[in-house]
Amino acid sequence: MSEPPQDATRPMPVVDTEKHPGTTAQRPALSPDAKGSGRFWSARRVPSAIVALLTLGGAGLLLYDMVAVRTGHPAMYWRRELARQLAERHLDDIPVLAGAAFVTAVGLWLILLALTPGLRNLLPMLRPRYDVRAALTRDAAAQVLRDRAVTVSGVREARVRMRRRRADVRVISHFRDPVEVRGDLDTALAGAVTDLGMARPPKLSVRLRGPGKKG
Repeated sequence: MSEPPQDATRPMPVVDTEKHPGTTAQRPALSPDAKGSGRFWSARRVPSAIVALLTLGGAGLLLYDMVAVRTGHPAMYWRRELARQLAERHLDDIPVLAGAAFVTAVGLWLILLALTPGLRNLLPMLRPRYDVRAALTRDAAAQVLRDRAVTVSGVREARVRMRRRRADVRVISHFRDPVEVRGDLDTALAGAVTDLGMARPPKLSVRLRGPGKKG
């Protein structure tokens, strides 16, 4: 009995797929009219969990102390001390200013987390359909550009550092005219950027140098 042939194709790096009733799971090829995808938003689970736990703990402790006072027990030491400090200290005291600065910094940090998408390592790709979202990691995009660069004749070594809107390519050449190598390299990298299908194609910053002197 012969075994069924295995599919050797590699799946495209789909990160998020919005499924709708009646639709089939397809991976259409990118077309010139494909629309860009916005950045992926982080769930911010860790900051949310920390804030929720602190709020729950503080509210529970305060509620317990209020119930204890209502039943005839004295208030907890921390609440009596806090009330005394608030009554005696002035607003321009250093501890008061330091505490206010700390609370303000934490509040600004939480606002920043709420207003920014995060997941900076994911680079959005073009959306061939409205219900498909895809992204490449920076390392994957950098590897594609590096592999394309080393295929150019005369390139001995290539290093790529991928940023959100720019790709820094450092190339060491040998045995060929640097002008010819640079021309072929620019063409190859431009084609690689197009093949990546990114929503915001990165700007290329290419630096080419020779192998250096031996000795």
